Amino acid sequence: MTLDPVHFDGIARLAGRIDHGTDERDRRALAETVWEEFLDPLVVDGRPILEPLDERARRLVDCEAVALRDREFPTEHGLDAGTINPTTFKNGLVIDIAQAAMSATPSDLDLHRSRTTVMTVHSNDETMAVDESWGKFDAGYSKSRAVKVPPLPRFAEGVVHALALYLAESKHARDHAQTVSDLLVLDGPLYPRGLLRWADQHPDLADFLLEDPRPTTVLENYVRLVEEFVDRSVPLVGFVKNPATRVITRSLKSEREVSVPWADDSALFTRLLERGEYVDDVDGDRWERDDSALSYTNWFRSRGGVDRPLSTDGDALGVERRLERAAYEVTFFVIYDPRDDLLYRIEAPYAFTKDPDTRERLTMQLLQDVAVAHGPPTIVEKADELARISNAEKASLRETLEDRFDAAQDRTYDDHRWDEQPY
Repeated sequence: MTLDPVHFDGIARLAGRIDHGTDERDRRALAETVWEEFLDPLVVDGRPILEPLDERARRLVDCEAVALRDREFPTEHGLDAGTINPTTFKNGLVIDIAQAAMSATPSDLDLHRSRTTVMTVHSNDETMAVDESWGKFDAGYSKSRAVKVPPLPRFAEGVVHALALYLAESKHARDHAQTVSDLLVLDGPLYPRGLLRWADQHPDLADFLLEDPRPTTVLENYVRLVEEFVDRSVPLVGFVKNPATRVITRSLKSEREVSVPWADDSALFTRLLERGEYVDDVDGDRWERDDSALSYTNWFRSRGGVDRPLSTDGDALGVERRLERAAYEVTFFVIYDPRDDLLYRIEAPYAFTKDPDTRERLTMQLLQDVAVAHGPPTIVEKADELARISNAEKASLRETLEDRFDAAQDRTYDDHRWDEQPY
């Protein structure tokens, strides 16, 4: 049943009761102040947690011009992993399944066929056992593994999801690293951000990180991946479609006592990179965006929040680092696409971005990719398509698991309700 017009208007009028605080012009002015005064570097407790690699700058590039320029990297590979999402069964099992895939441009059909599949299993029943050895299927093109997660009732769904996702992705990346000759683009951050965030959430999760080998093994895969690519002088980057970091905004509140009007760092960078002007309108001034060019920042070194463990003074969860510690540090720049009013964050290890020429080549390559695709790079979308498990496939897999476990899925009314809706 839809809303009647009178109900819609009644709800809309509620907005009139809300004073949304700082005027938009003042927010833009505050963003400029933050850019000019606090980011070169951003210091917390005497420690620089964000600082420019080179000159702090905001730049523009014409969408059409950058799309037509010669490519900096002749070939690209993309990597992504998809899951069925955590599923609870009436016998107490909580399970998630992830599959990782790699894409290539030009296409490589054998590579596209290959998958790495991981099933993570949680149970409060101590007698539950899992054969955790790796196996092969699809004529040897693909690998699979089941992994038992120790009892963590409060966090079962989050843990099975993160471990399945990151183990599948990192294993697949390492197994096919030699295939990449020019550039690898991960769909998501450079390191397993969801896993690294556990240390800040709850003592039980922090203990799990320290005491159980599985999270450390996953992070070690990413560390070794960086080392392999550095040894071969082949860059890799992480393309973050929905960056939600709060290192800057949180630090401004806690250290500078600045009243920050932005929900996260992306909102701040959007204000800094959005171009346009105020024009007269019947209801007063309105902002009119200029969408003719992509705008972007310089590269920054990031040592705060979940980037701290891989910084020079971080512990990397105890994972041995074979290169100098600075090589693993997260560096990033952001791209703002005014055509869709979207911001993207591109991450790369300092081992590559410390070189100005490599830094510039990566910048122009990713700008070109975004300009051409009118969004995330085509190679990333291709990997996403290969790794994605559709809604129909998720439902079918869950039914198969019900048969195998001789236990029905532990369904709620919402599951029943939304199953009736068309996908």
